[in-house]
Amino acid sequence: MMKKNILKYVLLSMTFFLGACNDFFNVETKNVLDHDGYITEESEMYSGYIGIMTKVQAIGDKVIYLTDTRGELLEPTKNAPSELYSIYNYDTDLTGNSYADPAAYYDVIIACNDYLSKLYDYKTENPAAINLDHYKALVSCTLRVKAWIYLTLGKIYGEAVWFNDPIREMKDLNDFPVKNLDEIVEGCLDLLTKGFDGIDGTNTMSWKEWLDPDTETAESTYRYWDYMTPEFFALYGELCLWHGDYQKTVNVILNTMNAKFASTVNDATQYMHNVKLTGTYSKIWDNTNPQPQETVSAIIYNYQGNQTNSLLKHFGTESPNEYLLAPSQVGMARYTDPDFNPLGGATSDKRSTYYFAKDKSGNYVIQKYRPSNSTARTYAYQDDVHIYIYRGSELYFMLAEALNNLGRVTEASALINQGVNGSFPNGGVTWDGFTDDWTGASTLGTRRYPDLGIRGAFNLGNREFTRGDARANDEAILDEMMLEFPAEGKIYPTMIRMARRYNDPSIIADRVCPKYADPEAIRAKINAEVGGKAGYFVHWNLK
Repeated sequence: MMKKNILKYVLLSMTFFLGACNDFFNVETKNVLDHDGYITEESEMYSGYIGIMTKVQAIGDKVIYLTDTRGELLEPTKNAPSELYSIYNYDTDLTGNSYADPAAYYDVIIACNDYLSKLYDYKTENPAAINLDHYKALVSCTLRVKAWIYLTLGKIYGEAVWFNDPIREMKDLNDFPVKNLDEIVEGCLDLLTKGFDGIDGTNTMSWKEWLDPDTETAESTYRYWDYMTPEFFALYGELCLWHGDYQKTVNVILNTMNAKFASTVNDATQYMHNVKLTGTYSKIWDNTNPQPQETVSAIIYNYQGNQTNSLLKHFGTESPNEYLLAPSQVGMARYTDPDFNPLGGATSDKRSTYYFAKDKSGNYVIQKYRPSNSTARTYAYQDDVHIYIYRGSELYFMLAEALNNLGRVTEASALINQGVNGSFPNGGVTWDGFTDDWTGASTLGTRRYPDLGIRGAFNLGNREFTRGDARANDEAILDEMMLEFPAEGKIYPTMIRMARRYNDPSIIADRVCPKYADPEAIRAKINAEVGGKAGYFVHWNLK
């Protein structure tokens, strides 16, 4: 069989709504694109890109169901459909499983390819009319979206059909190559560095400045739109981490964080783990907009514009939510287990109170996206919670992992534990690459927010880091991720990256299997190889 399980024939089913700015996110996606009339004037350059964003909104929560359900915490409830149980049980025959079907991811890639082609045609035909700065930014943004989608496919499935051609008619995909995860990572790095039309992935633009230049930023409807496109530095840094280019990961992320610390005025030093973030931690999710201090990139929704995801449907018990996935007892117990989570002088890890709760019927629920006392969303059907592509805490973990694998164990430990101030309380930062802005020193003026690290922000004890034992340190970083990122689609891919680094799937199995009634059966599936692919990937037949 050909690649019919994705789309044996692919037809781009997309048209961009060309109208007022308020309607840019209300895009009809069920009609065939009129290629002869696509991008005929400059405004359509922008509305076309927003059309791609509607495709991104559609897949925002998909990775959470495909990775966290197999991960260390979530388990399906009695309400869950058999499709979720198949994902949970590591089944290898997922034919027809709507959760496992990757078609929506390929829909984004097709849209990106077609948009780049038509954008180039418009520039060529209208050289005097086009805003070249915006053209470059739109190309870069599209490249970043495409690279992020491909990386996501690789992390979930371990492979992907790779194509750069625009698809404007029924076309057989069998001639396109299937790349494995390593090849996908290299292809994505090429997308960001070699680019398209001589343009790489580094250019940006402010949607607010283009759409709403006369409104104060704090009052503009469009001030959060820039979050929707993955930031170059975070995406490139993650790709380098997968590729083993650890120094590049450190350089691109650390340089950006240093610059943000020095320039942030109102967000309590953006990306920094400090007392200001600790005080607003629950607002990272329980707010109608992403939390500025913690946000790198995020997919935003608005239910009033029919923009929703299914997170509340899966996690909530209030009608009309269906309570399909719940936190396991084993997963929740890790937050209070001093052998897994060194509590130090703390009596508990307060993060668990933000993540889990009991409903009125005594069911344990994932409450981070809608706490029981939330006032951000009055009704349970308002499933427009934002989904973080990258958040500030994630930068700490990527930096720590890269630094550990460069042998810079002290720095990695500081980031995960008590932060730069806790490790060097008697003076400025002396590490190569770190600036004094990590300490809240003089360059911050009155904004003296000391870095507290991941665990220091919650007054927790230190995780042990050992010089000369990169694997043990990586696993310490991974264990802390399990406490920081539940139900965000971020932990399980990191397990895969580390399992591949050390050629040992027990890194996954040791953390995942305890939640299962038959842990050894799941361990065997994780350790198995099916069709030339590791058992820990989601298996979808591409041939």
